[in-house]
Amino acid sequence: MKFDKGQGARLQAFLAPIAEQLHRVMLPGAFMLLFSAPRLAHRMALAAESVGFEIRDQFAWRFRAKAQFKAFTQDHFVKRRTDFSEAEKRVAIDKLGGRRTPQLRPQFESIICAQKPKIGTFVDNWLEFETGLIDAKQTLNGQVPSTVMEVEKPVKQRFNGHLTPKPVKLCEHLVRVFSAKGQVVLDPFLGSGTTCVAARNVGRDAIGIDINPEYIEIAERRLEDTGDEHSA
Repeated sequence: MKFDKGQGARLQAFLAPIAEQLHRVMLPGAFMLLFSAPRLAHRMALAAESVGFEIRDQFAWRFRAKAQFKAFTQDHFVKRRTDFSEAEKRVAIDKLGGRRTPQLRPQFESIICAQKPKIGTFVDNWLEFETGLIDAKQTLNGQVPSTVMEVEKPVKQRFNGHLTPKPVKLCEHLVRVFSAKGQVVLDPFLGSGTTCVAARNVGRDAIGIDINPEYIEIAERRLEDTGDEHSA
């Protein structure tokens, strides 16, 4: 909640060696999609670029549900000032006019689209690896793939304690656009398992990794359901 200007640098340093390992195991032309808070998206991109990925695009996952408004009013800081008289506090609060810290209500997340460099032309790379090109025939809400993807935040099952699950519908769309049937989707930060659920639903294999045993249990429980799941 509190702004930390060092957070971005720490995130980039944390992600770079992980991106390096992903780059090592991915096929030429394969895509890596990085969800991020908008103010940290550039750090995600820099981490990926520093180990050899090409930054091809940036998307926005847009949602309408009200998210927490993180902008802080300053009135309470003024009230706590011991060097101000009560009259000076009233003047300061009036002068501030209810203004807050520079954070608007979030209504989207950034998605960085990184790609491992292809070998040869797009045609050569596809014929060899079936990677590097997108399936532009896929649609979301009746629209061809675009950089703004509007999908509402999911309603979680009661057993899902993850704080920020992604919508299955959104992940299904991304998997369809950026991979082909029968291919393997890798999520090194699986969380509650949405990527694996989405991959299963659209005919891909998936590998999910997470450091939190509780999240692994949640993901396994979700995957036990063989029906199409469109909530998280």
